[in-house]
Amino acid sequence: MENIFTDEYFMKKALQEAETAFEKGEIPVGAIIVIDNKVIARSHNLTELLNDVTAHAEMQSITAAANFLGGKYLKDCTLYVTIEPCQMCAGALYWSQISKIVFGARDEQRGFLTLGTKLHPKTQVNQGIMAQECGELMKRFFAEKRK
Repeated sequence: MENIFTDEYFMKKALQEAETAFEKGEIPVGAIIVIDNKVIARSHNLTELLNDVTAHAEMQSITAAANFLGGKYLKDCTLYVTIEPCQMCAGALYWSQISKIVFGARDEQRGFLTLGTKLHPKTQVNQGIMAQECGELMKRFFAEKRK
């Protein structure tokens, strides 16, 4: 039997969160956290709604997943996020000891890879999953903002 729980399967769920952010006028980044093929946290950017520069999708998901698990470490968890995490989120992910990060599109200006931010040594990274779809949503958002 084919495993339906692929990186693309879960990235589609993160992309749904990004669409929700887009509809709310938030920068369209969506994130989910998964353990044993079960989504335990889902979020999107809330920086405008909460008037909080730290209310990124990843930060919201880290908090929700830690609450769900009853502890601060996200070992055996995977974060799916539509855009490469920024330096702040990568730092929080470092401290969470998350096992894997899967992201869609690169953030060439503010992403953790560009800025050289280190993750936990045991954290695996898989990038480029549905990158075109994730990137297109961001481009559409900023094109509409510039009108």
